[in-house]
Amino acid sequence: MSGPSSHAYGIGVIALIIGMSASVVFYTSFYLPESLAKPSVDEHILHPEKGLLIEIVPGAVIEGNENYVPNKAEVLLTVDNLVTWQNNDDTAHTVTPDHRHSDSYSGDFGSSGVLKPGDTYEFLFTEPQEVHYHCQPHPWMTGSLTVEISRF
Repeated sequence: MSGPSSHAYGIGVIALIIGMSASVVFYTSFYLPESLAKPSVDEHILHPEKGLLIEIVPGAVIEGNENYVPNKAEVLLTVDNLVTWQNNDDTAHTVTPDHRHSDSYSGDFGSSGVLKPGDTYEFLFTEPQEVHYHCQPHPWMTGSLTVEISRF
């Protein structure tokens, strides 16, 4: 039996397969990556009360001098977890993690290049963690940062 109804049935099956394929492509290519891209984070963590400034001080390039100030920083989520490194030296520097480090919301930690004199690098920490970092061209310049949960 090969009448018009079997032909219409075949077209319907093909249309169904194409529609399902398009749905799977949309789900895996657009919806799933977007839904997994960033975790849900409390608004108080995303917009802390204040930020923390870490200065790369003048003369930091000279081995033995102070470099990142404060050098061992402690920050609290919801209070000062938006951290800015500002280069106040007359030499370019970096903020480079000692080991690859990532925050589940903000992504990879570390300046994406050198910070020229006057430049800043900003990072929003959204979870408790400890980060050790250095300046790539001047490895004696080291610092650390501990992020803790606010106890309030």
